[in-house]
Formats: sequence, structure tokens, C-alpha cells
Amino acid sequence: MIEVSSLNKRFGSVQALKDICFTAEQGKVLGFLGPNGAGKSTTMNIITGYLSPTSGRVRVGGYNILEHPRQAKRLIGYLPEVPPLYKEMTVREYLEFAYALKNAQQPRRKHLDDICEQVKLSQVWGRRIGNLSKGYQQRVGLAQALVGDPPVLILDEPTSGLDPQQITEIRALIKRLGERHTVLLSSHILPEIQAVCDRILIISRGSIVADGTTRSLSSGLSASGRLTADIKGDPRQVLPLLSSIPGIERAEKGIQNEPGVYEYSLLLKPKADPRQAVFEALAEQKLPLLGLKRDGMTLEEIFLRLTAQSNETEGELSDIPGQENRNSKEEEQDQ
Repeated sequence: MIEVSSLNKRFGSVQALKDICFTAEQGKVLGFLGPNGAGKSTTMNIITGYLSPTSGRVRVGGYNILEHPRQAKRLIGYLPEVPPLYKEMTVREYLEFAYALKNAQQPRRKHLDDICEQVKLSQVWGRRIGNLSKGYQQRVGLAQALVGDPPVLILDEPTSGLDPQQITEIRALIKRLGERHTVLLSSHILPEIQAVCDRILIISRGSIVADGTTRSLSSGLSASGRLTADIKGDPRQVLPLLSSIPGIERAEKGIQNEPGVYEYSLLLKPKADPRQAVFEALAEQKLPLLGLKRDGMTLEEIFLRLTAQSNETEGELSDIPGQENRNSKEEEQDQ
């Protein structure tokens, strides 16, 4: 449903996006991760037609967003990081306005009632948006993205401002929506991406640095990733021993599973497999090894490793709508 090819975007002398290429299929939730200023919101704004690319192509449902903007935008429901709300309106008035603006074809009242039920807005249907909590305002923004039942949903930080119970409900809703929609989800909450998304894109300094599932990314970065070991013995003896074994980058003591038995997490160096060395070192010291299993890297570890070279640098651009206009004015002044 979404096809992004060789996408580039410049703001003055700064290149915000560099040859971005990816596709998003129907019935899938695609997670979009990256540090602040990496290009996530810029990419989303181009896909939705809010910004124009410097070069490259975006197709939504087969329509080029620049050549056929009306047809392409009809297929998109968009929730920006800051929802576009008219706070003097009631929830009902705002959603009816969105319904008319999108020229939705579904039976109006039933369609809006169904959306409010989905995002748990029915109890505030008649209240002014400006009097609602930030969490409820976020739900209203999500509701307007669902008006018209668009096949493509682009959600930028959809759980921002929600409490833990609301976050759980919205995650479950996004998962359900992903069964019949194409969902592009941007979030800074890594467990949220891992829990909801079928596939993950990681963007760093304007370029895609990874594309795949958590499992495939983990195996690509390290053949082993991490070991978990259950060892009986004094941690003051066990930890230094584990840390000295070649191939182990870091050893950490975890919980005590039973008297005298502790769980240890062993972060491995890339491509290392020190399982036999762990067994032999412990046996030599007469420290019983009661369990040893291999785990993949966590999404947080994958993210940090892939973006390690992407710390803030001079001139790096934040994803702020309107930056293009500001840069244009600065260039005019320079001339």
C-alpha cells in the first residue's frame, strides 16, 4: 500500500533524508524508530503530502502523492504527534467536521459511534475538546484518523499522554487495525514497537540503517546475542570468572532463583559463542552450571547499537514542520 523510493529531502544546506526506500504491505504494522532529528516525522509528512520531497517518489495505493494527491490522501488516516484539534468544538462537532471534510461515505452516526466505541470516547461525546485531559485529546486525534475507514493509517506517537491502562487499550486497538489496514507507527517507546509491530525500520541521520523483525535484526548483529545462565555459587566468585571468559562483553547478576542459585545475563561480543568456555571455566572452579540458554538481543540493544554513530552533531535537523519555510527565509536574507 505504501511504496517509498529514493526519497531525499533537503532543508537549506542540511540533508534531512538520504535515499529512503521501503514498502509497507496491507494487513501489517510497520514500526518506525529513530533518535530525535533522525527524519521520522519528515518522512511521515512527505508520505501524507504535508511536505514535498527534494527528490524521490511516494506511492500510496498505487497513486503518486505529488501527481495524484487527492486520490492518495483519500487512502490515508494521519495522526500527527500533536493532534490537529479545534478545542472549542465538542468531540461530536469535531468528528462530524472531520467526516464532512473527508467526504466519508459510511452512514454518519453509526460510523462515528463505532469509532468512539473503538477508542473509548463515547462517555465524552458531548464535551468540549479543550476541557478534556491530554489522554482523551490524544484519543480524539486518533478517532479523526479513523474517520472514513482509510486503508492506510500513519500514527506518530499515538500513545503520547495516555495512562498505562489507556496505552494497553490503544496498543490492542492498533494491533486489531493492523489486521486489515496498513499501519505505519512511529514511537519512542521501544516495548510498544516490539509488542505491536510486525516489522521494524530504524532510521538514523536521515538513512534507513535496519529493516526487519526484532529476531532477524538481532541475529544479523550477533550470532548469539546473549546467554542466560543459572549458576550455584558465591556471586563474588562467579561474576569475575564470567567476565574474564573470551567472547563475553559484560556479565550481570540477576535474581536468586533458589537458595545459592543466581541467574546471570551474559552479553556477548559480536559473533561470539562462548558456551563451551563457560561450562569448562565453571567446572574447573567446581561451580555447578544448572542451566544455560541463548537469547537474542533486546530491541533496546539493537536500537542503541545501530544508532551509536548517530549522536547529535552540528547542524543536525529536528523534525519540525515548517522548518522548510524558515530555511527558505534565511536563504533569502543571505542573498
